[in-house]
Formats: sequence, structure tokens, C-alpha cells
Amino acid sequence: MPLRLDVKRKLTARSDRVKSVDLHPTEPWMLASLYNGNVHVWNIESQQLIKSFEVCDLPVRASRFVARKNWVVTGSDDMQVRVYNYNTLERVHQFEAHSDYVRCIAVHPTQPFILTCSDDMTIKLWNWEMKWSCQQIFEGHSHYVMQIVINPKDNNTFASASLDRLVKVWQLGSSQPNFTLEGHQRGVNCVDYYHGGDKPYLISGADDSLVKIWDYQNKTCVQTLEGHSQNVSSVSFHPELPIILTGSEDCTVRVWHANTYRLENTLNYGLDRVWCICSLSGSNNVALGYDEGSVMIKVGREEPAMSMDVSGKIVWARHSEIQQANLKAIGGGEETLDGERLPLAVKDLGACDIYPQTIAHNPNGRFVVVCGDGEYIIYTAMALRNKAFGQALEFVWALDSSEYAIRESNFTVKLFKNFKEKKSFKPDFGCEGIYGGYLLGCRSSATGLAFYDWETQELVRRIEIQPRLVFWSENGDYVCIATDENYFILKYSTEAVTNARENKEGVTEDGIEEAFSLVGEVQEVVKTGKWVGDCFIYTNSVNRLNYYVGGEIVTIAHLDRTLYLLGYLAKENRLYLGDKELNVVSYELLVSVLEYQTAVMRRDFATADRVLPTVPSQHRTRVAHFLEKQGFKKQALAVSTDPEHRFDLALSLGELDVCEQLATAAGSEHKWRLVAELAQQRGRLETAQTCLLRAHDYPGLLLQATAAGNATLIKEVGVEAEGQGRNNVAFLSHFLSGNLRECLNLLIKTNRVPEAAFFARTYLPSEVSRVVGLWKGVAGEKVGQSLADPAQYDNLFPGFKDALKTQQFHESRIKPIPATSSPSVKGNHERDPLEEMRAAEAAGTFVYVSPDGDDAEFVDAPQQPPQSGLQSLLDSESYLPSAPPDPAAATAASTIPFTPSPPSPQPSPPPAAATLSLDPLIPTPAPQLVSDTIDEEMVSDADDLEVKDAGLDKVENLSENVVPPMVEEEQEQITEHSDLMKEAQSVETDICSPEEEEEEEEDGNAFDDWEEQDDDSVKVPPKEDFLTGAGDVDLISASVGDKTDTAEEKVSDDGEADDGAGEAGASAPRRIIGWDEDDVEDWGLEQKKNESLGGSGGGATGRAAIDQAQLERELELDLEKVRIEDSIDANDINLDEEELLAD
Repeated sequence: MPLRLDVKRKLTARSDRVKSVDLHPTEPWMLASLYNGNVHVWNIESQQLIKSFEVCDLPVRASRFVARKNWVVTGSDDMQVRVYNYNTLERVHQFEAHSDYVRCIAVHPTQPFILTCSDDMTIKLWNWEMKWSCQQIFEGHSHYVMQIVINPKDNNTFASASLDRLVKVWQLGSSQPNFTLEGHQRGVNCVDYYHGGDKPYLISGADDSLVKIWDYQNKTCVQTLEGHSQNVSSVSFHPELPIILTGSEDCTVRVWHANTYRLENTLNYGLDRVWCICSLSGSNNVALGYDEGSVMIKVGREEPAMSMDVSGKIVWARHSEIQQANLKAIGGGEETLDGERLPLAVKDLGACDIYPQTIAHNPNGRFVVVCGDGEYIIYTAMALRNKAFGQALEFVWALDSSEYAIRESNFTVKLFKNFKEKKSFKPDFGCEGIYGGYLLGCRSSATGLAFYDWETQELVRRIEIQPRLVFWSENGDYVCIATDENYFILKYSTEAVTNARENKEGVTEDGIEEAFSLVGEVQEVVKTGKWVGDCFIYTNSVNRLNYYVGGEIVTIAHLDRTLYLLGYLAKENRLYLGDKELNVVSYELLVSVLEYQTAVMRRDFATADRVLPTVPSQHRTRVAHFLEKQGFKKQALAVSTDPEHRFDLALSLGELDVCEQLATAAGSEHKWRLVAELAQQRGRLETAQTCLLRAHDYPGLLLQATAAGNATLIKEVGVEAEGQGRNNVAFLSHFLSGNLRECLNLLIKTNRVPEAAFFARTYLPSEVSRVVGLWKGVAGEKVGQSLADPAQYDNLFPGFKDALKTQQFHESRIKPIPATSSPSVKGNHERDPLEEMRAAEAAGTFVYVSPDGDDAEFVDAPQQPPQSGLQSLLDSESYLPSAPPDPAAATAASTIPFTPSPPSPQPSPPPAAATLSLDPLIPTPAPQLVSDTIDEEMVSDADDLEVKDAGLDKVENLSENVVPPMVEEEQEQITEHSDLMKEAQSVETDICSPEEEEEEEEDGNAFDDWEEQDDDSVKVPPKEDFLTGAGDVDLISASVGDKTDTAEEKVSDDGEADDGAGEAGASAPRRIIGWDEDDVEDWGLEQKKNESLGGSGGGATGRAAIDQAQLERELELDLEKVRIEDSIDANDINLDEEELLAD
């Protein structure tokens, strides 16, 4: 029978003529050197050109990988040897190796040597660790040296082929050849060594179209292979398979049997002449180089011929040698690590008469069958004695150890029992493959897979599937059918088959329908597999070791290379696998876990409970996952030791107490949220509240509090959220609970001052001034200039007084509303707060109480020119803080008539307690701008004085001896013009320079006049008691040109006023600012000048323009005798230069 070798083409790379090929030992790369001077590296798996080197313009006849150095070494017709790093594509070294074409390069497997041969008839040895120095030159050939190859069994010897018709064998260190082989009639092109240890053979190919096999120990030719019609350009002994590959210029590659020398196959891929062949140890891949490109083929199967019996004895074939290893002989002193190579003691059983392709033990392990070359031989497993043999395409064992079947052809299957033929039958639809196990499986490309009974050969079931492998469990209950894309787990019912045959029901032409039931389908490609109990253990195409049980896939290990499953030893709790180099490794797999899972699958819970205590704790979580997949979540919760898994199980089962315990142990916010959700579902709101608090889930707490109508909880959520920095939730909580001031403070605290200002304007009008002051402080100079305070610019805020009243009205009526009243309570969208306040005010149920204790109106003071006499004092009241007045003082002031103070030589000291607060609330000014606010220290050094304002009905208790005596005519004049002065919309004010002050004093200052009066009825205090020193200034108008300089002026408060302040025990005394008629006229002229130079455009507030006509009419009034008495501290006057030009 011919050798059964499958040949598959894996890569075809079109290119220029290929002169040499090589395979990388670890990467899926093929190296090809081309006649055009380039070198290509192809990826076999992706079939892509991944690297390319432009070596020279002449043919590159040789190239080799040096994997341990990451190099590609090339030799070309320019006599140069070049070394490249194939990772960086950089040239590492270059030197001239020969005086003619470099034909071949051989890399020493262990030493830092390369051998090169050339048309100069020499062979040279190069050492790359000695800076590529030439260590030795081998001379002896009389023609071109075409190829050299190192002996794989003795690395110190190598063979060379030359066109002088000779093959020579050399020794490193010796300049003379060991021996010469003669026999070819024409030049020898190629040579190779046999890799097996049983034969000392060489092979050579020559231009005489012959291939010769040499015994280099006897120096004789043992075989000549004839078949090629042109020059033989390349030959190769395959290192793994018993085949010889020869390539010729007749465009064919011939495959010969290495033992019988029979021609097995001829390959022709239509790429013209063949120039080179390369095979790799440990691989079935073969690279071929042609005139028009290169081809990669895979010959045979890479799975090693290995088998393990139930007792732990492993038998494998190394080439034609059968060897045995016993796992029980491994010393138990050291613990075996998963994936570690086992130190096996190998025993040679002898040579096999055929080349083994597969080896398989029978179920009881007493016999082993070796298949290959279309034959089979059954040996005893212990002594390798021949028990039976025959010709067969395939061989399979039944579950009964004495039964087996062979496939003689595509139509005939023979059954044997006790090594005697029992039955021969022909399947209905042919047989292209057979599978052993509980039932005999026959594959047909037309109808799929058919299962037959071993005893009766009756059809049990036909399944339309094209299987690649079939695995039966030990008791025959389950079967795994693996295809090229996935695998199926089926359950076989013996009872259903028996009943159908007895009752003749359910039997069709496709067999018995109830015979199999589908358990599961998995999208994985099975390489090798084995059943242990009801668990199917397998390796897949991505090198993972898994097992399937009850619908669950458990990964045992990730493999670093391709491994093949051998078997499982329950006593050792280990799973054994082998690789193609015949190394054996093991992985732990507890038999107790498998027994428990098997018992659960069989619903044998008594056995499962008995086995569970034997499962180690570190493996119980795996068991719990299995139980969960089977639907036994309560048992899984009891078995699992993983807190995460237990929490998930308890959560799915609704075990709230267990979840709470696990969440407490874990301290995970995510777990607390899940527990809170479960508690809410169960109606345990207190537990849910605790869980949400531990999870810091303030949105959830707020949702629960609002849903339950728990106002106390809403307030607590606001406090907790603010403490944790959850500002959004804190703001919403404060807002819902009505804590508007907390909302405002939170906005300010988080630097959301603009939002705070708008919030205050909407909900807390009484806080607007304070927030606007803060806004000016943080907004910057330019932005701060455009911000208006309602306390100073009430004309820009229509209805602000009503807003204050409405705030006070609703704050006085805040009360909880019971839920039962909700149908009768209007919604906020249906209410009008202003109308409610006005209705209450009209009904007399609400009386507005000013924050200052009076009914003060907001006056846009900086927009008005300074007024004379008492009116200026009254207007200055708008700057006073909103501190409650002294009730006693207010009562006293209402009963005292307005009369001048009695004469006194010295000013009376101020009272111990002032009527007004001395800590004014002044809005924060913009940086580097002059403040337009005046605090109330203006009355700190004065005696009590009763002032009445008929328009405002305000009474203030001022200090005595501050206002100089005034005639009734002046008072009446002030009264007549007070309303006109209030209507002025803006005024530009500035601080007079000391020179202007002196000019005013020369012109006749009001205070100088007071000192010169001889009226004995009025005693005027000395000037130094109520005036400032040299730095005193008057408040007058300034021109646009002087505005900037004046605004930057700093006025110090030095002189006698400091002493007066010390005596009064209060802050620095205020300056009395005089304003005579000339000053008023100058103020009007400068006002016109300002308008001519820039008007109101100089301001940043964008206020309305001044009514110039009205202003002039007011300035034409007779104010000769009007005196402006005011006490203003220059340090408190910071007039905004932008506001000087506003409106």
C-alpha cells in the first residue's frame, strides 16, 4: 500500500527566480533570495510579504536565518557576504568572502560559525564573534562548490557537492577531506544528510538526472533514484517524515519513500524549474523555490504518534523506533508544576516494520496498534510482540477491548473480535472514514455520519454532518462530534434505541430519531479530546486546554505551544499532554471536582453531597460556577468561597442579609448600591437608606427621600452631600427643603458668584447687594465696572422694593403643608407671589418691615450732585447699612424739635453708644476702582441731631453739635428744591486737590464764615474739631481731562482730625465738604465739558444720558446762602472713574 501523506499548499508567492529558501525555526516565516538581488520574508499564516532587503544588483544565490542573533545572512554574485537584522532591517556587517560567486551558506547549529562555498572552489569558515574573521579554508575541489550541509548527528562534520562530480566529507579543524564519494557521471549540484539515527546516509543530486543514496560509513552507494528528466537541482531528507524530496529542472518535485525508495508522489505547481528545497526539523512544512516564485507545502500530519494507556504507560514512535515511558516511574519527591516538562525514563521497545503514522492503545491498555504505509500491526504493549497485522486504510478500536474494525476501501469495512475476522459489511452510502467507540461511525461525503451497532451492524442513526473527529465517553452515554468549525455534544439513549427496535416505532431510513439528543454546541475547533466521566477534556485551535461539563466550559490552562492530549490519571489528579518533539507535560485536574460535576450531571445528589467534602476549598468556586450553570444557585451560594461570586449569587437569589454582610466586608460602593436597590425592591426602606448612605449615593438618597416625602431626610442629604463635595445634589436638596440661603451660600462657596447673584435676584432680593459686592471682587476691573447694585441704582431695578416685600411676606408665611391638603393647594405655576403680597398688604394682614427698621427707599446716590444742608445727610442715609435702629433713640428723636445746638466753647463728646451701627455692609469694590459707597462713621463724632425729611418721613438721631446753625430761609429753600435734586439721574464727582481747596477757602468757605459769625446765640465749634487737616477735600465736579489724575489721587487723613478721632473713641472723623454758588456754576460748566468730550460714553454701565436742560435749570437756582454740611471721610470716598462719566 502507498504511503498515506496528505500534501497541502499553504503559500504561493510569485516573484523573480528564487535561488534559495529557508524557514525560520520559531516564526511562521519563509526566506527567499532572488535572482534580481532582493531578499524577501513571507509570513506563511497571513500570506503577506512582511520584510524585504535590497541586497545588490546581482543575483543573491544564498540566504539563511540566524535566529539566535535575529540575522539574515546573504551571499551574492558580487562575492560579498552581508548580515542584516531582520527586526530593524539594518545591515549589521558586510565583507568580501570569496573571489567568485558565493553559492551556498551553512549556519552552525551551536557555534558562532558560518560556512560559505564559492565558484572559486573553496569553502571558508567564518567566526562572527571574532569580527567575522576567517577561521579556516577548505580546499580540495577542482570545480565550483555548489552546496555544503552540516551533519545533524555530528556538528563537526559537513559534506560538500561540486561540479567536479564528487561529494566530499570534511572535519572542522582539518584542511583535508575525510573521504570522497564518487559515482555521478556529471556535476553534483546538491547534497543532504539523513536525520534519523538508524541510518548513516547521504543523498546527492547531479546533472545526470540521478539521485544517489550513500552510506558514508561504508562509502558505498546503496540506492539510485531514477525518474527526473532534467538536472536535479535540490535534494532533501525530510527530518520528520520517512520521505525524500527531490527537485529538478524538469519543473517537478518528487516524493520518495525513505525506506522502500518507492516514488510516492509527484508535485508540479506550474512555476517552471525547481531550484531549491528546504525542510525544518520539528515541522512538516516544506519550502520550494521556482523560476517564478516560491511555494510552501505541508506534508503529512504534525500530530505525533503517541498513546497513553489507563495505567500511565506512554508509547510513541521516533521515526521508526518504538519507545516507551512510564509516568509512575517519576519520583514523587518534588511537586510537579503545571506545564513543566516531565523527566521521563525512556525505554526502547524496538524498530517497527512500517513507518508509524498513528499509535493507539486498546481500551484496557494491553495492546497497541501501529498504522502507516497502508498497513497496521497490533503489538503487545509490554514487549512489542506482533499479535496481528494486515493492510488497511484506517483502524479503530471498539469500547470492547477485543473488538476492532478496519477500512479496506471506500466501500468495505471489516470487523474483528479476538484478532479474528467477524464480519465484513458494506455501508449503504459508502465509507470514506471510520470512527471507533460505543458505536461504529462511518463518514460519507454524500450523506454525512452514520452510526452502526457493532454486533448487528444495524443503522442506529444517520446525522447530516461532516465530522473530523468523534469521541465517545467511557460508558457510552455521551459523544462529541468535532467538525472543522465547531463541536457538538450529544447524549445517546440506549433505552430509546432498545424500545424502538422492540416496538418497531420511530425507525426511519435515517435510523432511530430518539437515539440522540443535543446537549450543547460550542464554536471551537477541537484538536484532541478525551472523556473523563461526563466531562469532555480537549485542546482547541488557539492552544487552550478546556473541559466541557453541563454546558459550562472551564479553561484549565493556556498553552504556550501546540500540545496533544494523552490521558488522565485519577490517582495523580493530573492531565498529561505531549508535543511534536515527544515531550510530556502535565496539568492538575482534581478527580473530586470531576466526580462531583459528573454526579450533578447525573442528578445523583447523594453522591454529590458525599464527594463535596473532598473538594479542596480553592476549587470550590469552580464547582459553584458549575452549579450555577446547572440552575442550582442556592447550592452554589453554599459552596462558593469567592466573595464576589457569593455576592452575585445572593443578589440573584434576593438574600438581602447575605448581600449586606458581603457588602460590609467588601466596603464597595458599587455593592452597596446594588444592595440598596434590592432593599428598595423588598420594601425595606430603612435598610435601603443605610446602604445608599454607605455607597455615598446621594442622588439615590434624594430620590428615596422625595418619593417618601421625608423632609428631614432631604435636609440630611443636603448636609451630607455638601460635606462630600456633591454640590449638585446638595443644592437640589437645600432647594427642595426651602433652605434658599444654604443654596446661595453653596453657590458662593463653589465660586459660582454670578449664578449666586441671579439666584439672589430671583429668590433672595435682600442678599443681592452682598452678592454683587462679591461679584465685583472676583470679576475683575472691567467686568466689575458694569455691575450695578440695587441699593445704589434702584432706577435700574424696577419693582425691586416689591421683590423685597414679597420675600419678607412669604418668609413670614412658611409652614409645612400636610399631604392631605395637596388637592386644595395651588401649584407654584398657578400662583402670583406679588399679587399675594399686595393683597395681604391691602387687607392689612401684612406690614412690610424694612431691614433697616424704616421704610427707606433705594436712591441712586452716585448719580445725583451733592445737595446742600440736611438733604445731603438724608440722601447719605441710602448708604447706611441695614442695621436695626435703636428704638429708644428713634422714640426720643421723634419728640425733640429741630433746633440749633446751644452755644458751647468746646464740642461735646459723642455718646457712649451711637444710634447707628458702626460696621457698615459695603459691597466689595472692583479692583483699583474708587468706591462710591460711604459708611456711617460720618455720624460718629457728632452730637445727636434730629433731622426730618417730609418726603421720606425718616428720622435719624444724629450726634449733637455737628450741623452749624442754619436760618429758616435756608431750610425752606432746601425743602423746595429737595425734590428737584432727587430727580437728577447722575452726577460726576471727584476729589478736589489741595490747591483747589485753598482757592475755595480764599473765596470764602462756608465753614470759615461760620467761625467769623458774631452771633452770640449760636456757639460754633472750632474748625479743628470737625474739619480735617491739610488734606481735606470738597466733593465737586471734575472735568473729563482731570478725571483720570483725580481718580488716582490718594488723600491721606492727617492732622488734627486724628486727635479728634482719638478723643471720640471712634474711627477717623469725616470731612465737611463745602459747595458754594461758584462751585455749583463751575460744576455745571465742567458737566458740559464732559459731554462735549465724551458724554456718558466714558462710563461702563451704559446708563441713560443726563437731561442737560433740567440740570442747567437746577444749577441756576439761587444757592448763595446754601451750605452743604456733610461729614465724609476721604478714605471712604472711592469714586469709580468710569461712573464719573456715566449717564
